Amino acid sequence: MPSTCKIRLITPNQAQAALDIYAYYVNNTSITFETVVPSLEQFSKRIDDVTKNYPWLVCMQDGKIVAYAFAKMHRPTGAYLWSPEVTIYVANDFQGKGIGRKLYEALFAVLKLQGFYTVFAGVVMPNLKSIGLHQALGFEEIGLFKNIGFKLGSWHSAQWFQKSLGQTELIPKQPKSILEISGSAELKEILGE
Repeated sequence: MPSTCKIRLITPNQAQAALDIYAYYVNNTSITFETVVPSLEQFSKRIDDVTKNYPWLVCMQDGKIVAYAFAKMHRPTGAYLWSPEVTIYVANDFQGKGIGRKLYEALFAVLKLQGFYTVFAGVVMPNLKSIGLHQALGFEEIGLFKNIGFKLGSWHSAQWFQKSLGQTELIPKQPKSILEISGSAELKEILGE
């Protein structure tokens, strides 16, 4: 990863920069099943909703956001509380520089600090780069939803992956929200502040 790349928690004024990265994937790929780029207001609300409980990290190089990754609730049922879903997007012209790996590693460290145990990720097929990244980071394949989405003139399947963040406890404590750990020495260390 470039030495000038810094990982930070997203701030509200960075929504447009993150949306610009996402818009490329909405408009040009099947990597996301979203077919219309959300408005800045819609995307800002997503960030706000996520960051009440989960981390949304950005990777900045020379003051510009070049990637982001976040966690969110996998399912709203209570027993899923310890197992969020994760997502990552790297700007198209910054692919293959190790940014995704470092950003995901930071995200997993923050999630573990919060008290989460397992993360899930869905990858729309085909996407060899994303599959390679997830496998390199210790994810295991857990299922395939065949021909689940139609975009850009083709049917696409979604491969699902799972990664353990650590040993589960017999009686787990409720995970802390990102707000509860913000400003902590442990979080600052993970982010390299």
